[in-house]
Amino acid sequence: MDKKDSEKLGADDVFWADQIAKKVIEREKRLNRNVDVYRTEMGLGASGIPHVGSAGDGIRSYVVALALQELGYRSELIAFSDNRDGLRKVPVGFPASLRKDIGKPVSMIDDPFGCHKSFGDHVSSLLIDAFEKIGVKYRLQTGDDAYRRGLLDNEIIEILKNAQQAGKIIFNMTNQDKYTKQLPFLPVCEKCGRIYTTRAYKFLPDEKKILYKCDASFVGKDSNTGEEIIVKGCGHEGECSIRDGKLSWKVEFAARWRALRINYEAYGKDIADSVAVNDEICRQILGWEPPVHSFYELFVERGGGKISKSKGNVFTPQTWLKYGNKESIRLLFLKRLGTTRVVDLQEIPKYMEEVDGLSKIYYNEDKRLIKKLSNKELAHAKRLYEYVYFLNPEKPAIVIPYRLLVGFVKLVKDKNIVKDILRKTGHVPEKMSPQEEKELDRRIEYAMKWVEDALGEEKKIEITERQRKALRSLAEQLQPGITEEELYSKFFEIAKANNIDVKKFFAGAYAALLGSDRGPRLAPLIIAIGVEKVKNILESV
Repeated sequence: MDKKDSEKLGADDVFWADQIAKKVIEREKRLNRNVDVYRTEMGLGASGIPHVGSAGDGIRSYVVALALQELGYRSELIAFSDNRDGLRKVPVGFPASLRKDIGKPVSMIDDPFGCHKSFGDHVSSLLIDAFEKIGVKYRLQTGDDAYRRGLLDNEIIEILKNAQQAGKIIFNMTNQDKYTKQLPFLPVCEKCGRIYTTRAYKFLPDEKKILYKCDASFVGKDSNTGEEIIVKGCGHEGECSIRDGKLSWKVEFAARWRALRINYEAYGKDIADSVAVNDEICRQILGWEPPVHSFYELFVERGGGKISKSKGNVFTPQTWLKYGNKESIRLLFLKRLGTTRVVDLQEIPKYMEEVDGLSKIYYNEDKRLIKKLSNKELAHAKRLYEYVYFLNPEKPAIVIPYRLLVGFVKLVKDKNIVKDILRKTGHVPEKMSPQEEKELDRRIEYAMKWVEDALGEEKKIEITERQRKALRSLAEQLQPGITEEELYSKFFEIAKANNIDVKKFFAGAYAALLGSDRGPRLAPLIIAIGVEKVKNILESV
């Protein structure tokens, strides 16, 4: 954002989506463009299994649309499905029969599972399902439909008429000379049906046709076996309509932006070069100022590797939603844009608890934390909470630390016993409303699934030898009928006798019982779990 724009935002615009919305409005006014409906856009991948990061475009673009609506403007999010893209790899879990279709547009490949019209529809449906679960509202526009109906005709014609200039722009910005030798258009071969083996060499503007040869080759892959597959053109030479193919990525974004009148689109580090080139194509060839952008860093696996769609253990949005609520996955994408972050099962408890923490700030329930925040930090936290709820904030019926639930679930696998422990430790009231019961059940179920699937990945808290000795001393003194008052006395006596700080004694007890370095009041916790069960646990540390 440049200085001129930032000065107009005002001191109250502490959240990036509000800043972007105002920048979009101010810029359109400067350009004297009459905007009836402000449009944000997200790309919807259709050629590979969507990982959790794929949901980010939709969530980010949707909140900008919401910010525009809150300012009193009509807006919508366009989900553009890239289903004219060709298949480069057989995804993990898909049949080997797809190998013969590598190089063909995914909208023209049969769904191998028979549940959708095409392979592209099948893959897109996975992300569409995720957006519906997360609550993102959008209008779907498929690439195949856009080309078939001629929505991009004018843009295609202008780009192909100026193909030489486009090639120079691409070369000057990326050092790629491919499009100085051929048109930035990929025809679908009328003989073999492939799109990635064709080479367009001449445009006939009066006829709106393109001459091409199917003589290129590329390396595909079967991700199930890791085998590379060389795909060669069939040698056919022919002509096609401008609707029987697709623009290359280096120019297609620009065509979409102008044709659909897009005002905002976020992009990740992996396509930064393509976005920069398309911005210039948009300006220099199409005579249209490109949309406002937000740059975001990519998510990585623990250890630093980029998340890959071709690996078998793809971490999808649906995976996240098995263990956490929709607000937590929204927070994942809204919190910070320019920071590379790890995403895996171990991160879910943190984001669940952070949403709860934001709710306590929003509803002024955490006075101690609120006092530590500056006015700007407090305003940002509250605004972030509103966006986590898509500007319709709700107060959670029940708030219980996720990792505390995990600790209880590890001890007892029965949901009703966990609820009983929570009552005895004072985390939930004796009598709950139907809404509270429903929310508590949901949170316990999240924790139970997480313990079942993620426990092996969990980082264990080390218990020192001194803590271990003190805990065994406690185990020796645990007898049926012991009271909370008696337990409190024992804690301090044992800590003193073992020359250990009381805080470290408690931390060791929580580590042994809950797998955490903190927890609820220890005496009620021991009574709630059961003296005999706790005794057995502490004797084995």
